[in-house]
Amino acid sequence: MQDREKIRVDAGPAGASGATSEKGLRTGALGLLSSVVIGVSSTAPGYSLAATIGFVAAAVAFQSPAVMLLAFVPMFCIAYAYRELNAVDPDCGTTFTWAARAFGPRTGWMGGWGIVVADIVVMANLAQIAGQYGFLLFGADGLAGSTFWVTVVGVSWIVVLTYICYRGIEVSARLQYVLLAVELVVLALFAVVALVKVYTGHAAAGTVRPALSWFNPFDIPSFGALSAGVLLAVFIYWGWDTAVTVNEETRDRDRTPGRAAVISTLVLLGIFLLVTIACQAYGGVGVLTNPDNQGDVLAVLGDQVLGTTLGKVLILAVLTSAAASTQTTILPTARTALSMAASRAIPESFARVHPRHQTPTTSTLAMGAASVVFYVGLVFVSNGRVLADSIAALGLLIAFYYALTGYTCVWVFRRELRRGFHQALVKGVLPLVGAVVLTLAFYKSAHDMFAADYGMTSFAGVGGVFLLGIGSLVLGAALMVVCEVAMPDYFRGRTLPRTFGPVAVPVQGSVAEPVGDDLRTEGTPR
Repeated sequence: MQDREKIRVDAGPAGASGATSEKGLRTGALGLLSSVVIGVSSTAPGYSLAATIGFVAAAVAFQSPAVMLLAFVPMFCIAYAYRELNAVDPDCGTTFTWAARAFGPRTGWMGGWGIVVADIVVMANLAQIAGQYGFLLFGADGLAGSTFWVTVVGVSWIVVLTYICYRGIEVSARLQYVLLAVELVVLALFAVVALVKVYTGHAAAGTVRPALSWFNPFDIPSFGALSAGVLLAVFIYWGWDTAVTVNEETRDRDRTPGRAAVISTLVLLGIFLLVTIACQAYGGVGVLTNPDNQGDVLAVLGDQVLGTTLGKVLILAVLTSAAASTQTTILPTARTALSMAASRAIPESFARVHPRHQTPTTSTLAMGAASVVFYVGLVFVSNGRVLADSIAALGLLIAFYYALTGYTCVWVFRRELRRGFHQALVKGVLPLVGAVVLTLAFYKSAHDMFAADYGMTSFAGVGGVFLLGIGSLVLGAALMVVCEVAMPDYFRGRTLPRTFGPVAVPVQGSVAEPVGDDLRTEGTPR
């Protein structure tokens, strides 16, 4: 096998449209706007808000907007960690590659596993939502309540969107433009109409005009309530890192993906604040926290705000949200697996790339197949109870690999933090703040989830959510041991050296400068 860094330098100019990256992916296929669209779509704003606002309100009452702001902080900080690491090593493996270079192969392997397993888990839930809302859109409420037919449609969604991802990144990006446009227009329409009705007195009784006190976190009654609300909101923001995972297919791949990640978090903050304020103002805390409404707040308020006919449009927004996120969840998992296979951390068959479409083949198809198996298995084994708990357990996996990325950034650039305030801020302070907050969230979540009455399932006196979350990481550690025995080259540092940037074969006429403990060629964008 050729040296990894030699391949990187000889691959041709980064961002050259139609060229091929070191792994065989199509370079230059995405610009800044496409990357932002993919980053925002991956969070499934419509679905995430519909499924979570009610539970956030139950935890913190009128302080839901404050929680949205607080949860944004670690996301924004970690986005800077992704930006800085991508600037020196734009590899589609992201956390896997960066953590392996910084802390060693085992840490990197677990970071990659965290991404893969989190995406597979959320795919099952997105498919379930797509199946239900597909029937609700056409008024087939009876079929929407049928486990069998919802599962059939959900599996069909996974199959179709897996095929689209297989066909090419450009096809995927064009579809994302349409899906996200529908979603954002409808969410904006709902929020504006709701607020106009509140301020003009045309809303039903129980509405509340927005107040500045809604943004005051000190009005939250307890730390436990604050922690619960923030953890829920962190899940809402999750997914923007897909914009960085497609870095090898992006024009100006050293800078564009990182900028897209930061911009995506800012766009999401605006969307989440606007819709949260509108829902709370129109429905009040009572409607949002009603157990019958918590699972789908937008469907309940949609008919009241927009009327029965236009309320269907809001169902369409949630449906397109689930569809868009299903597609953009396949993208990062397939590319993470591709990068892991290219480094021989998992079987090399996962590194296959289609010669014409220039997309991962085995990785994409395996992602779709694993999602279908996980989804069908959990639905029919537990009638959806374990599936619901698996979504709650996602918070642990998200906090794990996001925090790992933050710590990696600080470690890699630790020797550059004295070069000025800006360097210290974006490469040290922000990533560290994000990592610490998420680490505390991980600990708090795991502690709470251990209780047998947390979630819908339990086993031997331990909460099912805890077993799914921590169990997923333990399973990853076990699989890592198997891979280490079968594929020792990666674990001995032979296929993924602990260096950042194209340094093994210096570009003629360049001058090397230090990045952390490593080298990079001068002129490479930071």
